[in-house]
Amino acid sequence: MAVSETFTADAAVELAVVERSGFDESRHVGSAVLLDPSGTPAASLGAVDEPVLVRSTLKPLQAIASMRRGAELTGPALGLATASHRAELRHIDAVADMLASAGLDESHLRCPAVAPADRTAREARTAAGRPTSRLHFNCSGKHAAFLLAAVAGGHPTASYLDPTHPVQQEVGRVVEDFSGGPSLAVGVDGCGAPVHALTLTALATAISHVVRGADEHSARLMDGVFAHPWTVEGGDRPNTTVIEELGVFAKFGAEGVMVMATRTGWSVAAKCLDGSSRPTTLTALRLLEASGEVSGEDAQRVLDRLVQPVTGGIDDEGRPAVVGRLRDGAALRSLTGGPR
Repeated sequence: MAVSETFTADAAVELAVVERSGFDESRHVGSAVLLDPSGTPAASLGAVDEPVLVRSTLKPLQAIASMRRGAELTGPALGLATASHRAELRHIDAVADMLASAGLDESHLRCPAVAPADRTAREARTAAGRPTSRLHFNCSGKHAAFLLAAVAGGHPTASYLDPTHPVQQEVGRVVEDFSGGPSLAVGVDGCGAPVHALTLTALATAISHVVRGADEHSARLMDGVFAHPWTVEGGDRPNTTVIEELGVFAKFGAEGVMVMATRTGWSVAAKCLDGSSRPTTLTALRLLEASGEVSGEDAQRVLDRLVQPVTGGIDDEGRPAVVGRLRDGAALRSLTGGPR
């Protein structure tokens, strides 16, 4: 029988602490696992074998399912198929091109219509009289890939999100092939697509296989992602920055889920229990630092760029004054050997 809940707070560990003016104001708790290239846990924090709805960290597996079903993805389309993009103008254009390649347009997408998250695109699209569109939704590239697969297989396009649709059935098979076991539960994601539950260990296993290129589809997918990092999220955004700066695949999911993996097969899966994304990049990079695959210096350089400081008031120049920081929680300190 399918499970119906994730792990509880008493099974979680402290991942990060928010410090303000020397006072520990908030604590983020959750679970995380680091696997070595053989799939053996090198570090387990909290409840790594309890189910988690993996949200958008599923997208690489969904992209592979679309490719298996005949979706012809090349260049930026490979990254867009696994993206949670910010709807920069280049994202919007690339998704529109994906649809046009199969004789489709945005009306065939079944994700919600929203305004672009990217400010420049939002202003441009509003000025053009198109303030909202399904193309702007962060999952539109994944949906376009589903549609390309449906067309390639001669399957209905209107029902491509139905769990019984051949493309979604293929997603289930890819999940099992890459994670080593079946989905533990299936729900509805924010974009309307089926979302699967896996343990963090199973999720890290799956992402390791994808990023090291376990088959022709995953190898081609990752070649596309690493050639076009902007597709995965957007300029100066955390996932894109980690890919560009460290050569490490990174993919966040809603409700505090994160995966990272190196092309040599080290992988991390993490879940912040309260659903916050604030500690997840920190957590994943600290675990990869513990593996030795990412140096402490490189991890800190990227974290200094990505982790927002705690602010209060303004400084002498009129800028927000930094009065605190997000720092490693007790579970991470036990791995990295001291306070950060």
